[in-house]
Amino acid sequence: MASRGVLCCRLLDRHNGTGGAIAQLGKLFARCANRKFQRYSSATHKENELELGDSTSAAANFAASLKTGSTQELVSPRSRRQRLNDSDIPFSAFLTDSFGRRHSYLRISLTEKCNLRCQYCMPEEGVKLTPRGQLLSTSEVLTLARLFVQEGVEKIRLTGGEPLIRPDVLDIIAELRKLEGLKTIAVTTNGMNLARLLPKLKESGLDLINISLDSLVPAKFEFIVRRKGFHKVMEGIDKAIEMGYNPVKVNCVVMRGLNEDELLDFVALTEKKPLEVRFIEYMPFDGNKWNFKKMVSYQEMLDRIRQQWPSLETLPSEHADTAKTFKVPGFKGRVGFITSMSDHFCGSCNRLRLTADGNLKVCLFGNSEVSLRDVLRSGASDEDLLQIIGAAVGRKKKQHAGMFNISQMKNRPMILIGG
Repeated sequence: MASRGVLCCRLLDRHNGTGGAIAQLGKLFARCANRKFQRYSSATHKENELELGDSTSAAANFAASLKTGSTQELVSPRSRRQRLNDSDIPFSAFLTDSFGRRHSYLRISLTEKCNLRCQYCMPEEGVKLTPRGQLLSTSEVLTLARLFVQEGVEKIRLTGGEPLIRPDVLDIIAELRKLEGLKTIAVTTNGMNLARLLPKLKESGLDLINISLDSLVPAKFEFIVRRKGFHKVMEGIDKAIEMGYNPVKVNCVVMRGLNEDELLDFVALTEKKPLEVRFIEYMPFDGNKWNFKKMVSYQEMLDRIRQQWPSLETLPSEHADTAKTFKVPGFKGRVGFITSMSDHFCGSCNRLRLTADGNLKVCLFGNSEVSLRDVLRSGASDEDLLQIIGAAVGRKKKQHAGMFNISQMKNRPMILIGG
């Protein structure tokens, strides 16, 4: 498990003698404490100081431990990397939190804009968009992606808003494909532009596709997303299957009184098509009018499906999987459940989020953020950025606050986080 001392090992290795290390660490602690961390407000992007405590005393205490010879945790980058390799950890301690969770999955929001207005994602009155100059540029997106991949991120998912309305999305995917060590590039899309763009997306290097679809009834679809376009989304799903994506994941946010009556119809889709329909518990975000009574729990959904298909089989899962997956015997596809509210999976979380305006969120439901954009634009080195990232990851909590507490917390609307 990575300590703060281990996180600083790269700097220590570059200085001869304890004195140089102490001086450098003093500067590092002061710099980390002086960085502006944020708690998101739905009205503004108001910044608040990160509660790191007194940086002067922290640096002094660390320096004192060096002088007294208490340096057992300070290992060189080479020996630390060897230790990580021996444990099959493919990335640095900067992306390992205090609970030992290794973050190998980065979700990058490419835009706050969207061509739909989904009820669970965007407030009815819309959102105030960040000025263009405050959004990450293409080069900044790629710079940060490169840094995370160098430290062990193996999967990047592009989100939004709607990522496929960003004009340079194909260029971004093509450049990401060049990053050594990056195994998977995925996209979450509403599917409106998918059929038209998919051939070029695949050519650029897109590996996985998640498509949002909350109703199989065109009129209800339009009510939920506040726009027309049902047939475009279905066309995108069919195109993805035609081009060999398997499985094509279909995300369905289930809301009581709205679409929970379509559960069986969605499962039936998996009989003839290689789909993974993922039922997502309704989650609270700013402006989406979340109410516990609207949430349909995983267990309730599963019970209803098993009444129709008693032979539903549980499928094996990987340690960091977000979905509990099942399959009706003989069906081509499968179904999954994202149980963030009723049965959280925080203990195996390996995900970090980068918002379109450059803030790092270590938890979807947390309201603490740190601006990597500001650090990057200040001329900071990769090492500076890694220290800021490491501090944020190190402060990640054991689990989220629970659905009722989350519903009372200030956080971004989902569209400003990235789905």
